[in-house]
Amino acid sequence: MNKQHLKDQLASLALSMFRKDFFGIYHGSLSAKTESSRFLINTKAAVFDALDNNSLIELYFKKDYRWKQASIDASIHHSIYSQISEAKFIAFTMPQFTTAYSLDHNIITPKDYFGYEEIGSVEIFDPKQFDDWYERANSEIAYYFQTNKTNLMIIRGYGVYAYSRDMHEMAKQLAILEKSCRLLMLEKSSSSLLYD
Repeated sequence: MNKQHLKDQLASLALSMFRKDFFGIYHGSLSAKTESSRFLINTKAAVFDALDNNSLIELYFKKDYRWKQASIDASIHHSIYSQISEAKFIAFTMPQFTTAYSLDHNIITPKDYFGYEEIGSVEIFDPKQFDDWYERANSEIAYYFQTNKTNLMIIRGYGVYAYSRDMHEMAKQLAILEKSCRLLMLEKSSSSLLYD
């Protein structure tokens, strides 16, 4: 595997997702499994519109000094990679329409063609409380993926975790989900204008 090519692909995807407002300046995470017990992930200081070799770090599953430089989401990515063999790429994003829609709904049921065909209905996971979410997240997210047989997890008020064997397929699903949620919110706001 050509790690430099993989880094370039991650940088390109990160820039695209940053431009779509899926990542903030220091918010979000993107990773790729490089070997059976290693993965590349962005560092804590990564700026997603300029992801480069200094913004990515390769971690071993066994924690060492490098983990201190990695994204705060590294343990969640590690948990997914170690429990789900199909996971080759993982993204944690906070797309604004999907996250906003998650605040007032329990399920996302797209009404547009692409959302209906590609995504279908997706349950929204409620973390209940945010006080101890990061202590629970690495086990709860991997468990959710295993028990629900899905590769998308929308977490109320937090964002979206996704994994895939194909980086472009993962990005496509995230983009379709966000577009579907945007359309649902536009429909809701236009309906309320009609009845006001």
